[in-house]
Amino acid sequence: MKGTEGLLEVKKGFTIRLHALLERHFPERRLFLRSETDTRFIRLRPATQLVAFAGGAAIVAWAIIATAILLMDSIGSGNFREQAKRDQQTFQERLNAMADERDARAEEALAAQTRFNTALERISVMQTELLRSENRRRELETGIGVIQTTLRRTMKERTAAETEIARLQGEAGDGSGAVTAAARSQSAEATMGILTAALADTARERDKISTDAQDALLHADEMATQIALMEEQNDAIFRQLEEAMTVSVAPLHKMFRAAGMDTDNIINQVKRGYSGQGGPLTPISLSTMGEDLSPDAARANAILDQMDQLNLYRIAAAKAPFATPVKSAYRFTSPFGNRRDPKTGGRRMHSGIDMAGPVGTPLYSTADGKVVHAGWSSGYGRLVKIKHEFGIETRYAHMSRISVKVGQRVSRGDRIGDMGASGRVTGPHLHYEVRVGGKAVNPMTYIKAANNVF
Repeated sequence: MKGTEGLLEVKKGFTIRLHALLERHFPERRLFLRSETDTRFIRLRPATQLVAFAGGAAIVAWAIIATAILLMDSIGSGNFREQAKRDQQTFQERLNAMADERDARAEEALAAQTRFNTALERISVMQTELLRSENRRRELETGIGVIQTTLRRTMKERTAAETEIARLQGEAGDGSGAVTAAARSQSAEATMGILTAALADTARERDKISTDAQDALLHADEMATQIALMEEQNDAIFRQLEEAMTVSVAPLHKMFRAAGMDTDNIINQVKRGYSGQGGPLTPISLSTMGEDLSPDAARANAILDQMDQLNLYRIAAAKAPFATPVKSAYRFTSPFGNRRDPKTGGRRMHSGIDMAGPVGTPLYSTADGKVVHAGWSSGYGRLVKIKHEFGIETRYAHMSRISVKVGQRVSRGDRIGDMGASGRVTGPHLHYEVRVGGKAVNPMTYIKAANNVF
């Protein structure tokens, strides 16, 4: 009992001292409420005043902290927007510069191809002239051989005639024999005159043919020199075209590889969809009479193959999501992968990326394809699904407005709707997904792969 009384005394003393301390800072006050017929008052004890003061201080502190948080978030959002604008402007400038360079390369390639075609035509004409000169030279050599054979035969006949005349002159012994010998001598002389004239004409023809053959050989040497110069010019043109093709094809090949796509499979799929033949990219085929193609023709075919590959890469690039669905200023708020759920606070898989911006921000298709879903979906809100080639599907969720319908064909850059806050969200943003074969992959893989190309 004594212990209990002592404890009560201590407690009572502590209460008295606490009350005195509160009285010092919060003296008891009375609040009078007067009416026409009565006057009442409310007693404000020190403890009551302390509770009111603490509550007011807590409210003021909460207001200050909330205001600071909102202000910091606003400043941070402004910085992000400015940074996004600067990045967007830099990206646009890079796109414009690369587009100008690509156009310049295309013009250079077109001009080089024109020069190459002109050079091929000139080489073809020169080869035709050279073949004609060679045939003429061979004909002249054959003619010279025939003339030489005729000349040798004629000289043998003349020698035989002279021998016959001498024999006849030796056998002549009487007057009648002399008359016959004289007649034969005159006939032999006439024959010799004819043979001499024929020999002179043959000699002149031989000299003329020899001169023509020498002129043909000189012309052939000049043609060979011109062909060598044309080959040097063609080699320079080929090198420029090969460098241009390498510069154009290599970044696209690297872009598909960076996105984890099999380039051989991609090219084969595009070829199956675009299997028409003919036109300006038909391989060069020159008549070689059963022989292999010349080195120039082989190089030309290789360049045309690269041009065809470049065109196939361009078609494939338009059918894969190598673009950003938001072209206006936005804030990247959530990456792909495991994250804390903003609603429940637990960990869960985030199968896309989030891009925050004002409600009504335009959204665009990132590749050519066909709309397979355009409407409400649980959790996603207003959702658009687009099916692309190569087993790829893109999804655009939480939209405020949808501008496409199921079955519609869209191209890269076509507007499909506006950003919003429909579905399971904490604020307006776009939830963007890329799925390959039904499995979600990181969309930034495609966006980053195209940074150095588009």
